[in-house]
Amino acid sequence: MKVVHVIEALGGGVYTYFRDLSTFFGDDEINQNIETTIIYSGNRKEIDAQKIKSEFSDGVKLIQVNMVRELSPFQDLKSAYNLTKELKKIDPDIIHLHSSKAGVLGRVAYFFLFKKKKLYYTPHGYSFLRTDISSTFRTIYWTIEKNFQRFFGGTIVACGDTEQKIAQKLGPAKLVRNGIDIASVQEHYKPHQNEKLTIGIMARITAARNPEMFNQIALKFPDFNFVWIGDGELRHLITAPNIRITGWILNRKTVLKELNNIDIYMQTSLWEGLPIAVLEAMALQKPVIATNIIGNKDAILHNKTGFLFTDISELDGFFETLKNPETRAEFGENALARCHDLFDKNQNFKQLLALYQE
Repeated sequence: MKVVHVIEALGGGVYTYFRDLSTFFGDDEINQNIETTIIYSGNRKEIDAQKIKSEFSDGVKLIQVNMVRELSPFQDLKSAYNLTKELKKIDPDIIHLHSSKAGVLGRVAYFFLFKKKKLYYTPHGYSFLRTDISSTFRTIYWTIEKNFQRFFGGTIVACGDTEQKIAQKLGPAKLVRNGIDIASVQEHYKPHQNEKLTIGIMARITAARNPEMFNQIALKFPDFNFVWIGDGELRHLITAPNIRITGWILNRKTVLKELNNIDIYMQTSLWEGLPIAVLEAMALQKPVIATNIIGNKDAILHNKTGFLFTDISELDGFFETLKNPETRAEFGENALARCHDLFDKNQNFKQLLALYQE
């Protein structure tokens, strides 16, 4: 059986997801029955082609096809054409598309194969949920998703519980949660406590992660230290003197060391699929405070592994509770247990494998 995965945005949490996917499906035993190819675009600043080759399993094939995130008719047609060429060469049994852009381009390419294949699509956070665009564009994205699903068919494979509920309004939808390599992350765990309470986020500094809110929170709590692990085009919105920006870190050990060194993880996202960074923080036994949105609320159990909020005014009480090291430790232990229950990548990739073999 030949399986092709198509992804435009191979960066951030999606990068971690695909690296782990390559390790699982590149395993010699699985590779005997399933030949896996990942087609991706390298159009992200945090993407390093050499790093991908060194960190992804030799058991999967990697192919680059240029794709861009935003709507670009000429480039999109060119990308769809090149995708079609690659898919014709491979002649896969299964095509699995990831994220909105690949979902559109990949289904156009699938159509021009003129051969029936099993088709799967994982949104990793629907574009019509974005809040950095107008309601007109959100309506356009909803219409595209609805009509493409109706016309091309296929099965939606949601990465989180709430995403599945939304997906069911568009077409047939299964649930295969995002997962992480818990043991690998746990290797970087060391009990750690800062003199000043330190709150961190790990993400690209983009509209989706709401850097303005993170900055407002830091200004509201000047007695705490804040860390943004990452970088991005909206870096200029972070002005609070108690925020440290690490910049891009391509070394995973260094990233996880930074993550281990915080006391509380904070996710200020405006929209999500199911955030890998939150899962990794949970695996490092960090309590998580996050906006009460799709994805975040699928990972976090309120008042058990962390807190969900809709307004900054709610944070006073949450920080007061988590000032206590014993409470943070208890929440952290609960978070790790939840990871083992729901977000183990081997358990979840086995579900994906079973889906392919149906």
